[in-house]
Amino acid sequence: MGLCEDRVCIVTGAGRGIGREYALGLAAEGARVVVNDIGGERDGTGSDAGPAEQVVAEIVASGGSAVANTDDVTDFDGARRLVHQAVDHFGDLHVLINNAGILRDRMLVNMDEAEWDAVIGVHLKGTFATSHHAAAHWRERSKAGDPVDARIINTSSSSGIYGNVGQSNYGAAKAGIAAFSFIASMELQRYGVTVNAIAPTALTRMTEDLSMGDADEQAKAALDPRWVAPVVVWLASVHSSAVTGRVIEASGVALAIAEGWHRGPTARPVDDPVAAGEIVTALLADARPPADMQGKDRV
Repeated sequence: MGLCEDRVCIVTGAGRGIGREYALGLAAEGARVVVNDIGGERDGTGSDAGPAEQVVAEIVASGGSAVANTDDVTDFDGARRLVHQAVDHFGDLHVLINNAGILRDRMLVNMDEAEWDAVIGVHLKGTFATSHHAAAHWRERSKAGDPVDARIINTSSSSGIYGNVGQSNYGAAKAGIAAFSFIASMELQRYGVTVNAIAPTALTRMTEDLSMGDADEQAKAALDPRWVAPVVVWLASVHSSAVTGRVIEASGVALAIAEGWHRGPTARPVDDPVAAGEIVTALLADARPPADMQGKDRV
């Protein structure tokens, strides 16, 4: 018996990179997988059924069970069709992994509206749309008295939880996904659903022209997407039912729990702007600085 034996799992953006590793890893542990990918370019343009179909072929050739889906997760009806395909084809749905993403990096002063909307759409709206339809399915099952042990696993990023220059659209979406995951975990717990997020670091076509693309071979080996998949496969299993509302950083360098916002140094409020400024200045002197991309105090 595999870790995810007979669990029905949707993986969005599963045709390449990290998503492909998720799909293959889940199938190797006995899951039945819906491989979703529109097969677009890194910036979200174009479409090609080939990547999703190739991953399905790999899974089937290894004795697993999978089906391809090319719906666009930014299309609310497309997200509904994706969820319904899993239920109709495999008879149920246990796990939704929201991994689909694009990049349109640009400095804020140069970013245009289309670049903002496209990135927010795929990452943030896409995560909402699929999660909404999956959650509706599980709520219906729960209200009917059926046992539900389901998972939503979203994708945040160090760019969202720590910040990265040139990625105001991507970082904002990823920070939103972290907050979305926490709130959804509180809302869906009553239905037997856990919600967590992964903040992966890996060398894929999404990141190959960033600084990590210039890493030496040893560093590149630590950035292989295969290092991210194990924790996601475990989260998809029945063994992770006690974990919810968390953001987990995963790479070949570190596996870590990202700790969210906490209230820092505090003072009583005053009704005077000059005095308020003095108090805030004093509080900042005692406050922990923001984190860098490695999650350490920014110097």
